[in-house]
Order: sequence, then C-alpha cells, then structure tokens
Amino acid sequence: MSLNKVILVGNVGKDPVVRYFDKGVAKATFPLATSESYTNQQGESVTTTEWHNIVVWRALAEVAEKHVKKGTQLYVTGKIKTRSYVDKDGNNKYITEILADAMYIIDRRQGTAASSSDNSGHPETQTSNNRSERNYPAQGKAADSLNEPGRGDEPLNEEFGGGSPEDDLPF
Repeated sequence: MSLNKVILVGNVGKDPVVRYFDKGVAKATFPLATSESYTNQQGESVTTTEWHNIVVWRALAEVAEKHVKKGTQLYVTGKIKTRSYVDKDGNNKYITEILADAMYIIDRRQGTAASSSDNSGHPETQTSNNRSERNYPAQGKAADSLNEPGRGDEPLNEEFGGGSPEDDLPF
C-alpha cells in the first residue's frame, strides 16, 4: 500500500497566476509558505520557512482567482508531483509541486461577527478565537480526477461547506 497525501497550513506568498485553457479549464499557481519555530541550543528562537508551489485546477482555480491573495492563510490538501523539463541551456530541471484537491481559506479578521454567509454567498463559520474559515473543498468527482488537466468533462461541483478539513484524513 502507498499513500501520497500532503496537508499544509501556511500563507500565500504571491497572488495566484491564473491561466485558462481549452473549454475554459482554469489553472492557478501560487507559492505557499509554511514556517516552523524552535529554540536552538543557545536559547535563541529560530524560524525556518519552507516554500511550496501550489497548483489548483478547474473550480478551485476559479475560487483561488476570486478569493486568494498574497498573505491569505490557507489549509491545503493534495499530493506531491515532481516533473522535469529541459531549460534553454539544455540542462534538466526538476520542479516539485503540490497538486491541491482541496483548500480552506482561513481569515484572521478580528472583530467580525459570525454569519451564515458572506457577500459572495459562500458559507462561513466562526471559530472560537474570532477566526473565520471559508471552506472550498473540491467535491463531486473522484480524487484522482479533481485537479488534473483533461480529466473530466465538466467543472467541479462547487459545494461549499460540508464538514471539517479533518474529514478527509485516511486515518
């Protein structure tokens, strides 16, 4: 048995770059930063940041285009994909990407009241420390066909809400 599953919580480093292909299929790419802090042997606090290349397709790309901006905190689930290409000098280059199948936008808006929907009509739930979350899970298709180009004829069903991010964990 094998499993290729990634769960990341981090901040978007740049606004998503969105491209549209044949039949209106959208692809969005953006960097996501995750940070880890620890205290070294000298008692100093050290923070390390890891950057991840996130790729979303179809309906999730359209959601990213409308709602994801630089600095947005996201909870992303997906799988790791590595691809290679030859650069203009003839060198082999490799790039590792996270092919996201679900993302959850985590807003840190202080002082906002809990509501059943925001201005865009998407459900929003208030959490205990004045952080609201907008859930944009990719639903309606098998996980392998959610975010890959040329897989499936119609866009994803954009049902918002429906459980917590932990509901799709395999254990």
